[in-house]
Amino acid sequence: MLNLCYVGCMDAPLITIFVRHTPGCKYAGDEFSKRCNCRKHLRWSQGGKQYRKKAGTRSWTGAEEAKRRLDDQLAGRKPAVVEEGQALDAAIKTFIQDKKNQGITEKVIDKYERELDRLRDYCAAQCVYTVQGLTRELLTGYAATWDKHYPASLTRSKVRERLRSFLRYGYQAEWLTRIPQVSKVQVEQDPTMPLTEAEYAKLLDTCYATFADDRQKCARVHALLQLMRWSGLAIRDALTIQRSGIIHDDKKKLYRIVTSRQKTGTHVSVPIPADVAQELLTVLNGNPRYVFWSGNGLEESVTKNWAKYIAQLFDDAEIPKVCYMVSHRLRDTFAVDLLQKGVPKTKAFKRMRKAVTTGMRAGRRDASVKGIKPPILSLSVHRGR
Repeated sequence: MLNLCYVGCMDAPLITIFVRHTPGCKYAGDEFSKRCNCRKHLRWSQGGKQYRKKAGTRSWTGAEEAKRRLDDQLAGRKPAVVEEGQALDAAIKTFIQDKKNQGITEKVIDKYERELDRLRDYCAAQCVYTVQGLTRELLTGYAATWDKHYPASLTRSKVRERLRSFLRYGYQAEWLTRIPQVSKVQVEQDPTMPLTEAEYAKLLDTCYATFADDRQKCARVHALLQLMRWSGLAIRDALTIQRSGIIHDDKKKLYRIVTSRQKTGTHVSVPIPADVAQELLTVLNGNPRYVFWSGNGLEESVTKNWAKYIAQLFDDAEIPKVCYMVSHRLRDTFAVDLLQKGVPKTKAFKRMRKAVTTGMRAGRRDASVKGIKPPILSLSVHRGR
């Protein structure tokens, strides 16, 4: 359905609605009767001449609308066509369902729901109820409210990313003719950096001292470090890796990690060194399906617990923790290693299927960071990549 809106200020002649009654109409004596179902017409005078026009309707309400359109036309006002918009509330529900269909984790879904609820509440306060009303000006005002809810600049940048994901979906669904700009967020947090060869070796050696009283935990943490370093997986993806995800490629004579990222659902397939694969396959955790996870409890809980083990290792090894995401330094190390071995950035990014996005950014930063020399760690598995 289309609504016509007009703008203009020219004077128009006086238009009168009148009725031409059919024979036998009991209101035939009243040409301005609103109670009969006879055809309505319009009449006006301009330039000393009288004009008449069919209203194209039998209802008085329809005739009033025809009169308004004609009045605007004679006044020189040009109509602007406004399409009925997609309800914002319905659009959010559809978008959330799409994310669920992709297998996005419940934790990330909760973030989308919470943040888009705030967007909807802000829009309602501005009397905006459709996706089409999400203009750059409105989103600028909405972004100005983030400081109150998200004190950390890194969190605000993630909120912006998720908002842009919703806007892209709206564009792809043809609710938006273009994706409106959202104010950029300057992240004040220091970036994670890759480990040097010496730092990584020291981290592995420290496992034996830190977990000297628990040989099984020592072996598992050591294997986790190796997996993250040589696959580029995030800690949650590494902890939930299944034994069936460690595949031996007989044709290429190498081992490969095959899984999907928990956060995005993106498929990942990464070659790993043979000794790392053997170490993973020999780790015992009492669960025949998973390498590290017992399968009990929440994935989020086990991730937090193991993150503490890694943080403790960094402290014991006296390796500086630039920020709280210390496990990301293993991913950065993996990505930078690929780049330094001559793997083109686009090829490495495509091969990892976004498993090391953060690491790729770190690799580009390294060239400009004085005193940081990424490690050059080599194994036969990297030949022929």
